[in-house]
Amino acid sequence: MTRVDRERLVALRREFHRQPEPAWREFWTTARIVEELEAIGVDELYVGRDALDGEHRIALPEDAALGEWFERARDAGVDEETLAAMEGGYTGCVAVVDCGPGPTVGLRVDIDGLPRAESTDDEHVPAKEGFRSETGAMHACGHDGHATIGLGVVEAIRDSEFSGTLKVFFQPAEEVIGGGKAMASSEHLADVDYLYAVHLGLDHPTGEVVAGIDGFLAVEHLDVRFEGAPGHAGAKPEEGRNAMQAMAAAVQNMYGISRHSDGATRVNAGVVEGGTASNIIAEDVRAQIEVRGETTELKDYMSDRVEDVVAGAARMHECEFDVSLGGQAPSATSDQALVDYVSDVAGGTEGVDSIVERDELGGSEDATFLMQAVQDRGGLACYVGVGTDHPGGHHTATFDVDEDSLPIGIDVLVGAIERVAAERP
Repeated sequence: MTRVDRERLVALRREFHRQPEPAWREFWTTARIVEELEAIGVDELYVGRDALDGEHRIALPEDAALGEWFERARDAGVDEETLAAMEGGYTGCVAVVDCGPGPTVGLRVDIDGLPRAESTDDEHVPAKEGFRSETGAMHACGHDGHATIGLGVVEAIRDSEFSGTLKVFFQPAEEVIGGGKAMASSEHLADVDYLYAVHLGLDHPTGEVVAGIDGFLAVEHLDVRFEGAPGHAGAKPEEGRNAMQAMAAAVQNMYGISRHSDGATRVNAGVVEGGTASNIIAEDVRAQIEVRGETTELKDYMSDRVEDVVAGAARMHECEFDVSLGGQAPSATSDQALVDYVSDVAGGTEGVDSIVERDELGGSEDATFLMQAVQDRGGLACYVGVGTDHPGGHHTATFDVDEDSLPIGIDVLVGAIERVAAERP
C-alpha cells in the first residue's frame, strides 16, 4: 500500500511541470515548495540565502535574467517575504523534520528546469492534457517529479517508523552543475550522517529501481575568450589580430588532447560565438567548453590541458585570452550499505518489479558535492535511480515521466530512510 495520495502527487507534479524555471531563477518553484512544506508542517524551514552558502553559487546568469524571472514570480503572486529571501538568485530551500532521537538523514532533490521549448505535439501528454510549460523553459529531465518526491517523502515520514532527523535539500541549478556546491558548503549538511539522492528515468523503465548509481563523470565548464584587434579582411588583413583563428586553433587542438591511461576523459566545445561581419577580422570570440573525467583527477587533467591549448592558440595568433570557471562537480561512489538497504526495501515495494543493484550514470551530477561532503566526514551516501517510462530522451522536447513512478520513488526512499536510521551501519 503506497504511503501517499497518488492523485495529489500527480496534480502537484503537473503544477511544477507547467511552471518550469531555469537554474538560479526557480523563484516561483521554491515558493510553491515552501507553501507545501508549511501546509505539511515541518520543524524548521530555511529559504534562499538561509538555505545555502551564497559564496559558492556557480554559473549564475546575468542580473537582467535574474530580474526578469524574479518579476515573473512576483506577477504570479508569490509571497513577498519568501520572494525577498531569494532576491539575486538565492533559490532553493531546506526542510527539517524532527522525529525524535536518532541520526540525521538527508535527501537531496533538484528543482530547476531547462532553457528549451516543450513539444506541442498532440501525442505529447503534457500538451494533450493541458499541463505543458507556460514559461518557455521545460522540465525535460524530471526535476518536477523530483520536487514532488521530496515533498512526498516529507509528508510520509511523519507517519512512518523513522526515528531521527530528516533534512530534505531542494537544490537549485543542477542543470548548470551550479547549486550542489553551495548547498554542500552550507551549515545544514554539517550534521548529516546519511544522504540519499534520487533521479527519475535514466533509461530505466517504470517499476525498475537502481539501488545505487556510480560512474559519475567529474565535470567542469570553462568559459574561454580571445581578444584580438579588428582589421579589413580584404584590404589589410595583416593589421588585424584574428580572434576567430585563435578560437579555431584552440577548438581543433582541444579534441587532440591525449587520452589518459587511468580512465575515460571527455572534451566538448558546445558553444562558439563572436565576430561581426564576413569582411571584418574578428576581434572578440567566446566559447563554452566542457571537460569530464572518470575521476576528479582526470577531469583536472583535461582542464589543465585545455588551458594549455588556449594559451598556445593565443600566442600563435597574438591575442589576449581568458579562461574562467563555470559549473563543476566531482565524481562520487554510492556506499554499499545504503545500496543494500535500497535494494531490500525496493523488493517489498508495491509497483517494483525489477531491481538493479548498481548502474553507471555515464554523465555528471552535482549531487556528488553533497555526497562527498557527507562521506568526507565519515558518513554514507547513495544515489538512487527510480525508473520511469519516458517517451523522449532526457533534455528533449518530448520528455515526460510516467506518474506511476512518483509513489514508487517515495515509498522506496521512505523505507530506505527508516532502515538506515534503525540499523545505523
